[in-house]
Amino acid sequence: MAERPFIYRFTRDLRLDDHAGLAVAALHGDVLPLLIIDAALKARLARSPRRAAFFCAAAAALDVELRERGSRLIVRRGSPSGTIKSLAAASHAPGAAWSASYDGGAMRSDERLRSELEEAGLMASIVHDAPAVAPDESAAAHSVPGSGYRAFAPYFEVWRDLPVRSHEHPLLVRFACCDLQSEPLPGAQEFGAVESADQAGPSVARDLFERFLREDAAHYAIAAVVPSEDRTSHLSAHLSFGTISARTVVRALRERLEDPFSLTEERLSYRRFLRAMAQRDFFLQLGWFYPRTRDEPLQERMRGFAWKQSHRALDAWRAGATGYPLVDAGVRQLEQIGWMHPLVRAVAASFLCFDLGVDWRIGRDEWDRRLIEDDEALATGNWQWVAGVGGDLAQYPRIYNPERQRRRHDPDGIYVRRWIPELRSVPVATWHGLAGDSPQLALELFSQDAYARPVVEHERAAREFLTRYRAFVSP
Repeated sequence: MAERPFIYRFTRDLRLDDHAGLAVAALHGDVLPLLIIDAALKARLARSPRRAAFFCAAAAALDVELRERGSRLIVRRGSPSGTIKSLAAASHAPGAAWSASYDGGAMRSDERLRSELEEAGLMASIVHDAPAVAPDESAAAHSVPGSGYRAFAPYFEVWRDLPVRSHEHPLLVRFACCDLQSEPLPGAQEFGAVESADQAGPSVARDLFERFLREDAAHYAIAAVVPSEDRTSHLSAHLSFGTISARTVVRALRERLEDPFSLTEERLSYRRFLRAMAQRDFFLQLGWFYPRTRDEPLQERMRGFAWKQSHRALDAWRAGATGYPLVDAGVRQLEQIGWMHPLVRAVAASFLCFDLGVDWRIGRDEWDRRLIEDDEALATGNWQWVAGVGGDLAQYPRIYNPERQRRRHDPDGIYVRRWIPELRSVPVATWHGLAGDSPQLALELFSQDAYARPVVEHERAAREFLTRYRAFVSP
């Protein structure tokens, strides 16, 4: 090689465009692209077969784009520290960069890796790439400089006025052409999964987002609360693996919002989507500044609360057989496609935490085995938010009535019937959420095909939980 390259280790940032990490690496020389399959990554991917298949497809697509640029993805299996040191010695690279993690365990691994590389005389840079607005940028506006926000409302006030940086010039990033040894690209079978027909990669993510902007973004305010419409962005997996940049998404929506010809209804949708992106950044900065929240609530007052570790109906919740149609439809959608509508996620999570009183960590870990998206910090933030122990500082938990939510957001049962075949011939008027109220749901006409009876009475369960909650916070 004529010049010394600089190693860039791809993790959950599998693209070339608008890439903060690549921009930093390119400051030091031609970029040597590296993908390390280590024990932690193997364990994460093995937990969810769909996730593993998505990751492998995205990695293959990244390699194709690199080859089009005259380079290729170098794949190695082993420890990050030993792998980077070995590659640096072989390529004469002075150091390496990679994207920051936002969950406690991965953050500790990042710091340990940086320390080991620096002790070996190598440069090591950890770069914020996943959020649209990096945690240190929002923290700079905080009343206590350098600390994170614990509540979303003040965070959003700051976030919406902060500029979103651009790294939109991949042609300015030069990639090293080399003949260094590479192992085979990861395959789904390596993680106990099978190849999926679902496509992944930067071009897939770009096409999906462009279609969303063109067809559905202006209607997001409705799509966000009507699960049968199925017109949300479906970008969660792509954002979690970095096949598209959150900065790209936010800048495009801000441009739409500033368009003087946008209708009032369209502006409402753009604002709602931007709020969802801001909430994503909020949870990432929570993970960054408060890494212990993976295992304990953000709210100190709730750290000793006695969540149940089991419940007679826990397996029914896992199987989508609670007798509450909206909850069950969401769980079955997740089981079948690795994704669930955002509104339904909140209702199904609320049912576990409040109707069953089960620990939010059990729900988070259960869904982690089914979701394609892979972001522990976001999962923790969302589950703590729903459980009333995280960044939502409401006086009391917001307990969703699952049947009321179904009537409000899926009144004709279109979404429910899509995922629950047992209810396709049952009149919606009989869906009351209580076996005694719904003769057709309660009758065991054909026991194998009959829809489940409600496993709890919602109103009673909610009252019992609130009684326990009040006794705990106001002894």
